[in-house]
Amino acid sequence: MPNHAQLISELLATVTLIEVSPDVFEGKSHDYVGARIFGGQVLAQAIMAAAHTLDEDKPCHSLHGYFLRGGDIDQPVIYQVRRLRDGRSLSARQVTAIQYKQARGKPPVEQVIFSMITSFSSMEEGLEYQEDMPAYPPPEDLATEQELKEDYVGKVPDALKSRFMRHRHVEIKPVKSRDPIHPEPMKPKQANWLRILELGKQPIAIQQALLAFSSDYYLVGTGLMSHGISFMTSGLQAASIDHSMHFHRDFDLNEWLLYDMWSDTTSNAMGLNHGQFWQDGHLVATVQQQGLMRLRVPKS
Repeated sequence: MPNHAQLISELLATVTLIEVSPDVFEGKSHDYVGARIFGGQVLAQAIMAAAHTLDEDKPCHSLHGYFLRGGDIDQPVIYQVRRLRDGRSLSARQVTAIQYKQARGKPPVEQVIFSMITSFSSMEEGLEYQEDMPAYPPPEDLATEQELKEDYVGKVPDALKSRFMRHRHVEIKPVKSRDPIHPEPMKPKQANWLRILELGKQPIAIQQALLAFSSDYYLVGTGLMSHGISFMTSGLQAASIDHSMHFHRDFDLNEWLLYDMWSDTTSNAMGLNHGQFWQDGHLVATVQQQGLMRLRVPKS
């Protein structure tokens, strides 16, 4: 079992890119959810790639991305950044994430796995308004996700137990636990407290990249709740299709953030999911994601 320092080191290695040529960067792939690259990894690395091309340090205020193919964790990801505009306040970037598929005896074939447009702008004074932060039990009163797994591990098939019990790189405390093996249909709304304890003081780009990384946990699963299924349901094919995020205010991932999530519709084998990050009463970021949720019923 990795210790906490190892988990933090792996997270920071994920958002450390190598510039291989002007405006082209390489990110290493890590096993966060299995053989396919975790969408949160690609989001985080794409933000970092775009941020590296800025002439001055500006925070990201919005991003809109599409997951086009599943990525291979055994291969690095190449991020090509196109500078769309640098104005007095806004800087826009297009990021294309590429991997190369190697077939025996043939040259590598380029495959685009993700595409994103993102915009950066310095924080400035202006009109302020937000809704009130939702009221949930505080994190001090809740069990960690890892502790809750102990309640269900006995129901998990032996072949899946080691992966089910793996420690996440982000500390998560669900407000309400849900049986992942035999889930009951319920209103598609859930909330988690999360943090990256002892992350330390980091540049705003790393903070935002890791918040985007964290935003991909649980969000697609919100759309599954009304149907009484989970990621462990036999025959389910689930994946992120697109992901948008708006950053509103400063935050600190070393401290607890509330991630409030809900889904308002599922149709055409897709679910639309929404999320808000709150800290100390302030709305700091908003997320929206459409996820594939195709349930294949085995033939009798």
